[in-house]
Parts: sequence; structure tokens; C-alpha cells
Amino acid sequence: MASRDDREDRGDRDRREAAPFEEELDSLLHEVDADLGGVGARLQPVPGASEDDGRSTDTPAAADGYWALSRMPLTSLVFILPLVLAYEGGVLFLGRSSPRNGADVWLRHILDALGFGEYFLLPVLTILGLLAWQHVEYDRWRFSPWVLVGMAAECLFLAVVLVGLARLQNRLWPLLLGPGMEGIFARFIGFCGAGLYEEVLFRLLMLPAVAWGLERLGTPPSSALPWSAVLTSLLFSAAHYVGPLGDTFQLYSFTFRTMAGLFFALLFVVRGFGIAAGTHAAYDMLVALLP
Repeated sequence: MASRDDREDRGDRDRREAAPFEEELDSLLHEVDADLGGVGARLQPVPGASEDDGRSTDTPAAADGYWALSRMPLTSLVFILPLVLAYEGGVLFLGRSSPRNGADVWLRHILDALGFGEYFLLPVLTILGLLAWQHVEYDRWRFSPWVLVGMAAECLFLAVVLVGLARLQNRLWPLLLGPGMEGIFARFIGFCGAGLYEEVLFRLLMLPAVAWGLERLGTPPSSALPWSAVLTSLLFSAAHYVGPLGDTFQLYSFTFRTMAGLFFALLFVVRGFGIAAGTHAAYDMLVALLP
């Protein structure tokens, strides 16, 4: 049996004999890579890039998580469908001459001016818009019913937070309900419409459009979206004082509604359209129910 010293000597000899061959192989590979223009480096995968189109992708675990699924337009669509059905169905039940949400009226006036006066076109366009957004931005078409439950709980929590912010201003505006069940029902329908179409107008449509316009005017991309949130929140607040059913202007309420607009804009950007619309509707309902 060979001793330990003999084995170490043979290992040293083998390494010395193999060294020239390794150096020659390294030199040959270097020459080939240089002739090909460094193709080996160009073929290295980019971290976080998709093999299909180069877009950034999440890991499967992250893509299937609550925070990712709840932000998807498809999930938002399924989540807001009860608001669409409650508002549009409620308006038909009460009669088309009943008071409607202001954002709903303005959006329908725009469609009428363009020659599209069909009654159900606005909710259909809202649904198609979210489906188109899903198609353009996401590869996966799936949602989980449990995610919808989580979104409802999150919206309720965020609505409570907003009510708390209102109380920090040392005032909560009471919403006067009409007499009887019809007044309560009409108010509930109005809450659904506010959560739906005010978010469609001011966040889903205006927020990205104003940000795009600011970028075209030379605003840095990093500043365009924050400034767009401020401008659209000011418009959102001012819209509550427009028209025969608008409130009397008060600096106090205007300030809070601007802050609420910024709150909803932040939710839209960070958490998606469904959470923003659900929180808006839940807040209006809580304001009416809480003493």
C-alpha cells in the first residue's frame, strides 16, 4: 500500500503534467471567443428577463401571491362587477331620471358628444378597457376567489383609515338620508356609482393621461406621475362642487377631498384599480353609517 507521501508526490506530478494542456485549452477558447466577438458574454441570461420578450417577470411564487394577483386588471374587473351591477341595476330600478353620480353623467355626455349614446355603452367600455389592460400588461389570465375576499377586507380596512384621516380634521360630514327605504337604497346606489365611475374618470383615465401629457411637456418621468396625482386630485375635489346637486364650496371640505384624491391615486398606482374603487365605495358607505 502506497504511503501518504507517495500519493501526494504523484498528485503533484499529475497537476504539473496537466498544466500545459489546461493553459493551451484556455488560450484556444479565448481566441475562439475573440473571433466571435464575445458571443459567449452576449448569450449570458439577463437576471429577471423573460426568455420570450425580455420583459421583467416575477417568480411563480410572487406571481401567484395575493399582492400580485389583486393588482391585476382581470381581478379588479371581477371585484368591481358587483358595483357595476348594483349601480346600473339600481338606476334602472329607480328610473333613469333619478339623480346619478356626477362622473357617470360627465362620461356619458362625452360619449353622447362623440355620437355614442347607447345606455349600456359606458359599463361595457369599462369592462373592455380592463380586459384590454390585462391583455397588454399580463400574460396570465387567472384569479382566485380567496383573493377577492382579501380585497374586500383590505378595502374595508383602508376605508376605515380614510375615515380616521377625516376625523383627524376634527369633522365628519354627515350624509343626510332620504325618508324611508327608498332614500337608503338610492344613497347606497350612489355610493356604488361614486366608487366605480369617479375612479374610472379620475384615476383610470385621467391620472395616466395627465402624466403622459406632462412628460410630453418636458416634465421628468420621475416627477410626471406625482404631479399628475396632485392635479387630478384637485380636479376630483373641485368636481364635488359642480352642478345643481354640487355641494357649497368650503375650503375645509375641498382640502380633505384633495387629500382623499391623493389617497385613492396612491392606491391605484400601488394596489390597482379594484382596491381603489372598492375603498372609495366602502368609505362613502362608512361615512353614511358611522355616527
